[in-house]
Amino acid sequence: MHTGPIQNLIKALGAALLGACRDLAPIVIVIALFQLLILRQPFPDLVSVLGGLALVVVGLSLFVVGLDIGLFPLGEALAEEFARKGSLVWLLVFAFALGFGTTVAEPALIAVTREGARAAAEAGLIENIPAAVKQYALHVRLTVALSVGVAIVLGVLRILKGWSLPMIVVGGYVLVMVMTLFAPKEIVGLAYDLGGVTTSTVTVPLVTALGVGLARTIRGRNPLTDGFGLIALASLTPMIFVMVLGLFVH
Repeated sequence: MHTGPIQNLIKALGAALLGACRDLAPIVIVIALFQLLILRQPFPDLVSVLGGLALVVVGLSLFVVGLDIGLFPLGEALAEEFARKGSLVWLLVFAFALGFGTTVAEPALIAVTREGARAAAEAGLIENIPAAVKQYALHVRLTVALSVGVAIVLGVLRILKGWSLPMIVVGGYVLVMVMTLFAPKEIVGLAYDLGGVTTSTVTVPLVTALGVGLARTIRGRNPLTDGFGLIALASLTPMIFVMVLGLFVH
């Protein structure tokens, strides 16, 4: 019997709900055990806690289903079309735009840069006025987005040319260590943290799909060995770019 798109969507959502419950169960069990057996305290506002947990399960399920039926196929299809057309320039422009656009909209990045700007203002590194704090946060955010765009371009070139990923990553972290010695100490911790928050809910799905789709389309490339690694580069370059920004700003 043929099932329509709606039935497939409901089935996928049901499986995602079960998967979300299974994945969150260890976290819930650990929190409940420590709250009841170690702290020996009842949960504060249990109804709100259970309601929030239910929202997390539903939200995580919708996110996973959205990735499977929307973002991953879209990213792979775009990569395959660019590869078939054989236009290197437009492929690299698309790679940069994808890295920049997904990163600049990353909620975690917005939150961390905002907190970093506030801390810089409190430390006296910038004027402690709303306009200066907002401008500093924007500059850091755009710097990180630029760095991820460059990282995705580098990753696409690596897939096309067959460059060694370990050599690029090791060389990049050596550069990070060297720059740490010269960068202002006020920016080092923020730069390291920004290397992690850039690869989150918005960036990872599309960037991963781009790499896998590109490696699947190009003859002689293996999606497993060549398609992955873009996320590693996208986590590496923000540390370098933000420390360079710190050298100029501070």
